[in-house]
Amino acid sequence: MKKLKYTVAATMMAAALPASAQQLSIATGGTGGVYYPIGGGFAEMINNHIDGAQATAEVTGASVENMGLIMRGDADLALVLADTAYQAYTGTGDFEGRQIENTRALASVYPNAVQLVTLTESDIHSIADLAGKRVSVGAPGSGTELNARALLEANGVSYSDFTPQRLNFNETADAIRDGDIDAGFWSVGPPTSSILNLAATRDIRLIGLSDEEIANAQEVEAVLAPYELAAGMYDGMDEAVQTIGIPNVLVVNADMDEELAYQLTQLLFENTDELIAVHPAA
Repeated sequence: MKKLKYTVAATMMAAALPASAQQLSIATGGTGGVYYPIGGGFAEMINNHIDGAQATAEVTGASVENMGLIMRGDADLALVLADTAYQAYTGTGDFEGRQIENTRALASVYPNAVQLVTLTESDIHSIADLAGKRVSVGAPGSGTELNARALLEANGVSYSDFTPQRLNFNETADAIRDGDIDAGFWSVGPPTSSILNLAATRDIRLIGLSDEEIANAQEVEAVLAPYELAAGMYDGMDEAVQTIGIPNVLVVNADMDEELAYQLTQLLFENTDELIAVHPAA
């Protein structure tokens, strides 16, 4: 009788379990940016709305690394800056000689804004003032570095003019706070937690771009567009700041099942409010 009870219980448990779910990995970015919470929110949406799919968000080095993960099949979906995706697909820029053609973009999710941050006590008021300074240009393999380099080189500033540091968002904020670097770049949907935390402990200044600097950057990267950071976005930010923005796209491997790709795209467009609840950048 005891054996029969165990057999019946096991049968009931097996019946209660769902059929083997399709596991989906979403490549995002670091925990101090927006990709990770947005990716986590989208994973939850998939789990709640698409039968037979189970998604998880993975911490990565962001855009550049994410393209490689999609190419190799190590991730199923990825958040990627549009300029990074374009360079990878066409084999240009940082992807010259290593073209990635087996990818497709499902949708534009939200825009990034390039945010150059320093402390108010510094003498940095423009990108030209970065000369001779210690500057974080973003984590290795990140879209932040691609955006920072494009902006700087388009305006006559090269890495040889300052001391570049390749730090992720949290490391950049900590290094500015502690005086280990003078300024840092973020390419991320605003507001972002790492800058919010920095502004809560130190007085910060966001460096604006002139119309000419923006136009110069657009000549190098056509996907760039003017973007205004609203006054009050961060503590002590009393005025709006003009910078550049870049769309973020949801990228998949070209071999993804068409029905699944359709379901993911439909889910994104019909449930935008759920992503906005995760982060206002969406």
